Formats: sequence, C-alpha cells, structure tokens
Amino acid sequence: MPTRPFRFGVSMLATGSRSAWQAKARQAEDLGYDVLQVPDHMGMPAPFPALVSAADATTTLRLGTLVLNAGFYRPALLARDIADTDQLTDGRLEVGLGAGYAEAEFRTAELPYPAPAERVDHLAHTVAELHRLFATPDQVPAVRQSPAPPLLVAGIGDRVLRLAAREADIVGFPVMSLRTPPGGDPQQVLAERVDHVRAEAGARFGHLELNLFVSTVALTGPSAGAPDLTAARRLAPDLTEDQIRRLPNVLAGSPDEIAETLHRYRETYGLTYFSVLEPHLTDFAKVITRLR
Repeated sequence: MPTRPFRFGVSMLATGSRSAWQAKARQAEDLGYDVLQVPDHMGMPAPFPALVSAADATTTLRLGTLVLNAGFYRPALLARDIADTDQLTDGRLEVGLGAGYAEAEFRTAELPYPAPAERVDHLAHTVAELHRLFATPDQVPAVRQSPAPPLLVAGIGDRVLRLAAREADIVGFPVMSLRTPPGGDPQQVLAERVDHVRAEAGARFGHLELNLFVSTVALTGPSAGAPDLTAARRLAPDLTEDQIRRLPNVLAGSPDEIAETLHRYRETYGLTYFSVLEPHLTDFAKVITRLR
C-alpha cells in the first residue's frame, strides 16, 4: 500500500476582529498548513462562523472542527449547520466530533453532565444520525461534498475508538497522558491504542487516516538550552519528567529532529495527520518545510 502523505492542522484559539482572524487564516495557509481547525469550548470561538470567515480569506486551506462536543448538539440541528458550512466553505469542511469531557462547560451551557457511558452513547447516536441524514437524497440543506464531509472521531477509550474505527474517516488520538499509568511508557500506550483501532477496523484500517493532537512543540537549536516543557507538565502533573518527554503529544528538538520523529510515527504507528495549537503556528511551520 502506498505511504499516506503527511497532513498538518492548526487549532486556532481566538478570533478577534474579522480582519485579524482572516489574516491568521491566510498566514496558516501560507505557512503550509493543510487544515485550519477550531475547537469547541466555552470561551473560545464559535466553530462554524469562524470557519466560514476563514474560508472567505483562503483558497486551498481546509476547515475543520477539533473537535465538536457532541453533547452540545442534537443530530438534526448539527446536520443543518454542517451542511450549510460545507456549502459556504466550497466543500472544504472536515467535521471532528468527540464525546465531551469538561463538566464545567456543560454547567455553563446549562446542560446536564451525563455519565461517561451516556456521553459515548450520544456520540454514537450523533454519528449514526449524521450518516443517515447525509445519505438521504432529499436532505435539505444538502452537503457540498459527496457523500459527506470527512468525519474525524477523537477519543482514547475503547468504545470511542471502536466507533471511530468502524464509522469515521479519521481517527483522532488526544493526549496520551490520559491513559499513561504511573511508571508506564506513553509511547507504548499509543501503540496499544493504534492496535485497538486496527483490530476494530478490520479491512477498513488501511483506509483510515490517523490524527495525533500535539499539545507542545518545543524547538531547540545550537544556542538553546533545554526545551521548555512547562505547558506539558501542566497537562500531565502526575507524570515523571521522562514520561513527559516520551509523550507522543510533546515534540521537542530541532526542526530536523522533530521531522525525524514524525517520520518514525508514520512508519511505526501509521500516524500521518498532526494537529498543533495556535501558539506553535510558526515554530511548527519550520518542521512542515522539512516534510514536504
């Protein structure tokens, strides 16, 4: 099977004015990113209007959600928003979905916070309904892409990854510290999660794209000291320094060294789609140039 090419996304955390937001979208496109992504958290941009505005300022950049909190939506209403956004972005939309995890955000939205199993049930129901609605010939509004925008399902637990393996186009892996036990090896956690997807996907596995969310990019150079892993330590306060450095979501080193790491991730795990956060927009672009 041919090697799948790399793709790179950047999750933008703030919009500001229309001109400032569109300038950031053009910058991401000019720096070589393939996808501009918007998360779905209270206090951050509303995903769909932000993506439509970014599309107006760009030509080839795809627009995605990483990821929508399925618990905030009812499937028919979400299908309407997806369809119109797909039309208004000229068929450049990619839809990322997750089960939702931040209890405080549900409370802020005045929504009940279901138990984990119920949140996954709702995610599965949402995915099934989106598939059904977009396959309906007279669905109004209709999506621009056929049969529908690519679907990314992100998670770390068995049930969410089973759903992603069987129903999505893209499987998203979030922060590996969420599954790393005391003394455990985060790289082994990633390998086990990929193996789980492979087993659940069966014949579909070769057609799936695997995405890794990168929480930290710490560039080093000849005159630089040790990489700044402060943000990574905040995300994984219970892990040792060695475990933090081995987190697949933490990329530290020179641009060439990080490029070598991503080649290894592709060869070892099949990961080809990497998403970084807005603060790492320009630093990670130095890595992208080495992988094109």
